[in-house]
Formats: sequence, structure tokens, C-alpha cells
Amino acid sequence: MESTATVVQSPPRSGDLAERLGIKPLPDDLLCEALTHASYPNESSSQATPNERLEFLGDSILGMVVANELFRAYPEAAEGELTRMRAEIVRGSTLATAARRLDLGGYLILGRGEEAAGGRDRERNLAGAFEAVVGAVYRAHGLTVARALALRLLKPEIDSMRDGGPSLDPKSALQHLVQARWHQPPDYVTVAEQAEEEGRRFVVEVRVSGEMLGRGSGSSKRAAQHEAARQAHAALSVETASSVPVGA
Repeated sequence: MESTATVVQSPPRSGDLAERLGIKPLPDDLLCEALTHASYPNESSSQATPNERLEFLGDSILGMVVANELFRAYPEAAEGELTRMRAEIVRGSTLATAARRLDLGGYLILGRGEEAAGGRDRERNLAGAFEAVVGAVYRAHGLTVARALALRLLKPEIDSMRDGGPSLDPKSALQHLVQARWHQPPDYVTVAEQAEEEGRRFVVEVRVSGEMLGRGSGSSKRAAQHEAARQAHAALSVETASSVPVGA
């Protein structure tokens, strides 16, 4: 009898994700646990362990690591301000943004229903997987490596606190630039949808008045849009900076 669940990609290889993370590979069973959503074992006869326990562990590690880094980096900040900054950095939407930078959604092991519902780009799933991966790295390589990884992956968000708040996601940041220059919002156009061994890939272009500003790919349309926006924002920022007269 055919299983009621499916994994759209092959089980993740430890070396692939470890290379993205910049760490030594994780044991395969620990990596699979970190990336297994509860929908997968719930919809099949698989004995796979969902990532909820590693998510709990990673959440605790992130809270401690981020609190310590903020305490070190902002010696003049009061307790209330440190608490606000920590909450901004470890909240689900922020962790999901960091997970998208790694294209972590493409590695998730999902049940059929969650896959069909867009689970690879669901904020809750991405944030949970991010926490679970940090927990898995701690279990495999210890606190020093897990701490260094967390600080590296969340560096944009931690640095943004110097300006009084979290950095804008790429789409929001690009919209500000485009609205100011063209007085209209950018358009996101899906130009390709590719089937690969590890799952589907989407290619998206971001355009203004038909002119392409950036192009990105990802395991979901949203991830591809974020990459296209990131590229477009970087290009426009360089263009804007180079147009400012010297000494202005």
C-alpha cells in the first residue's frame, strides 16, 4: 500500500547543508530530525522523529546567545531596551527571514498536506527549523560552534539594532527605493518553474515598467522573490551611491 505522505526531495545530505552553514557535517540522523516537520510522521508509518524537541533546545540557545551578544555590543542599553532588541531578533518572522537566506525551506521534510499548503515557506516552519538546526549543531558540535553559527546567521539583525530597530526584509527595502524613484511598486513575475531531484525551483524577476531590476531563484515563489529583491536592492543602492557627487 502506498504511503499517504511524500517527501518531494531526497533525504537531505549532511554535507550540503553543512556547507551552507559553514560547519562540519552533522550526523545524518540528527540532521533529518532537525528538518522533519511533525506532518511527516503523522501522515505516514515512518518512525522519523519530528524536530520539536530540537526546536525547544535551539530556542533556548538562541535566547541566551543573543542576550549575551546584545549585552556585550550595547553597553549603554537599559534592561528594557535589551529585552526589546532580543525579542525582535528571536521572534518567528526574524528567524524565518534568516532561514530564507539559507533556503532552508528547500531542505524540509514535510507531509503531503503540509507540502501542498505551501509549508516550505510558512513562517512557523522556517523559524522552527532554524531553531532546530541550531539545537542540532549544539548537540553535535557543542556550544562554541552553535554560538558562532547563531551570531553569524543573525548578524544583519543584530547589527540593525544600532539604528534602533530590525532591518527591513529585502522586498520592503526594495519597495522604498522603487517608490521613491519611480512612484510605483515593483512587480514580481515568475518566469520559470523547474523540477529538480531535490524538489521544485522557481525563478522570479522583479520589474518596474517592464525593466528587470533583479532575478532570483528558490524552493518557493516567496523565496525566489526575496532573492530577486535582494539583488535588485543591492544594484540600485550601488547605482544611487555612485550618482552622488563627490563631496556632497
